[in-house]
Amino acid sequence: MTPSHAPLQSTNDFVVKFANVNGSGSASANELFAKAILRMGVPVSPRNIFPSNIQGLPTWYEVRVSEAGWLGRRGGVDLMVAMNPQTWDVDVAELEPGGYLFYDNSKPMPKSRFREDVTVIGVPLTELCNATYDDPRQRQLFKNIMYVGALGALLDLDAGIIEALIGEQYRSKPKLLAPNIEALHIGRDWVREHLPHPIGLRVRAGDAVGDRIFMEGNAAAALGCVYGGATVCAWYPITPSSSLAEAFQSYCRKYRVDAEGRARHAIIQAEDEIASIGMVVGAGWNGARAFTTTSGPGVSLMGEFIGLAYFAEIPVTIIDVQRGGPSTGMPTRTQQSDLLSAAYASHGDTKHVLLFPEDPHECFAFAADALDLADRLQTPVFVMTDLDIGMNQRLCAPLEWDDAREYDRGKVMTAGQLEQGREFARYKDVDGDGIPWRTWPGTHPDKGAYFTRGTSRNPQAQYSERGPDYVYNMQRLLKKFDTAKALVPQPVVSQPGVPSRHGAIFFGSTSPAMHEAIALLSDAGIPVDTLRVRAFPFPDSVRAFIAAHECVFVVEQNRDGQLRTLLVNEFDLDPARLVAVLHYDGTPITARFIAGEITARIGPASLESREKVA
Repeated sequence: MTPSHAPLQSTNDFVVKFANVNGSGSASANELFAKAILRMGVPVSPRNIFPSNIQGLPTWYEVRVSEAGWLGRRGGVDLMVAMNPQTWDVDVAELEPGGYLFYDNSKPMPKSRFREDVTVIGVPLTELCNATYDDPRQRQLFKNIMYVGALGALLDLDAGIIEALIGEQYRSKPKLLAPNIEALHIGRDWVREHLPHPIGLRVRAGDAVGDRIFMEGNAAAALGCVYGGATVCAWYPITPSSSLAEAFQSYCRKYRVDAEGRARHAIIQAEDEIASIGMVVGAGWNGARAFTTTSGPGVSLMGEFIGLAYFAEIPVTIIDVQRGGPSTGMPTRTQQSDLLSAAYASHGDTKHVLLFPEDPHECFAFAADALDLADRLQTPVFVMTDLDIGMNQRLCAPLEWDDAREYDRGKVMTAGQLEQGREFARYKDVDGDGIPWRTWPGTHPDKGAYFTRGTSRNPQAQYSERGPDYVYNMQRLLKKFDTAKALVPQPVVSQPGVPSRHGAIFFGSTSPAMHEAIALLSDAGIPVDTLRVRAFPFPDSVRAFIAAHECVFVVEQNRDGQLRTLLVNEFDLDPARLVAVLHYDGTPITARFIAGEITARIGPASLESREKVA
């Protein structure tokens, strides 16, 4: 079929999307494809979009190839690998004009199912598999490897690199190595013999990857917990956080054992989320560095224990890998929808520290920092990651491990200090920062002991429902929260040139798409200053940024503008000052969406006015 639109031509800058069926074994083949390009020195950013069932439903795997280093979703697809008849029409419609449609043409399809403005590439994958393999499962699995081989020829990938990756994948299963290599070359050779190649989309070896590493946020956060000194993890399985606890267990088997190989850690899969947070609170009270990992439904169930930890001032770290909600929502889709439920978790007047990592590197660093902050502030600290960061591999700066790192255990009074006559009142603010001194159980036989309760008390930890005692305690907790402003990771401000009238605030996994969107806006003559929030409570620099701009867009991935709500509440702002840019369909936000929304909100009249002033 001759396309009516000129075929796209691009080297090291395009988007490939695989449309498959869950349970077909395609995920490993698609990852193989992405890693091959990465090994050629060209940055990639893959995203796995999968259903919350075991098999049978549609799944997609999108690979952004960008020598310029853009790691967010761009929007649009340049090459669609359409391997799922159920989603054919939707997948074909997603292609950019001039794009390429790759499919299995073993069975003929009517012309009406194709688009006239794309290049159609048919490879008889089923025929090739049926002619080579007898076993039905082998036919399915090796079909995936065959299309990787075919794509390698079409995009001019280095076959040797793909072979090396297959060798690494099956190092422990040598019997599978030769059949996979064979399948790879069957697909590759068929294209080389029957089709023009390479196509307009090509990969050329580069050196744009540098020393960056490629890993998932969940694994990075788990390693950060080890680095930060965690010895206790209690959790209950829930998508998309389960792999974090599993990774922590794997790392502990290597790094949390003594010279004789005995475990120096405790990892407990509890009967539910309530039990898991209860165990973590108990461990934190006892002096251990403890954390739990969960998602939105788990945070909902943990509310009462979180309130206890806040009011009794017990260090707890909670890693919330956010997903679509409410209720069961979309377990395997991404959102930034737990901000309000985490910031004010539990009943009564509560405020919790939240950290917002943007990539696996910050997942590692912030997990370790959260353990320090929880001890320093004697309070629950949330690390607010999400499925997009947690379960997708991402290029990021190398993790920095310092063997000399010292843990910040905060204000812990020792037996020696008690013997010297230091005054100890568990809930008294003696330093003016709202943070009291504490002791660990068993510190001294008759000094420094106190009763930990969830009810109101006086500064000496004695039961009291007197109004002044309660108000003193609640005001002190607010002062402690204010102290946290200087301790949490500070915002990152970017001003691309001359100060703009317009600003944009964003956080977390929105970051890579946001950076590209700002570049697109700048190219269109629309400068926008940005501030990436990295923690709650918000430092005063966030208020200053808002005050310095006529209009500030708040870009986030939820329906209700939860970050915007926090900003309005905490700074007592006129809501009209903050314009919500919201994306919440469960897929990661795209650069094109952000740029389009901001352009539409600014409007032609505003742009013309700005041009006249210039």
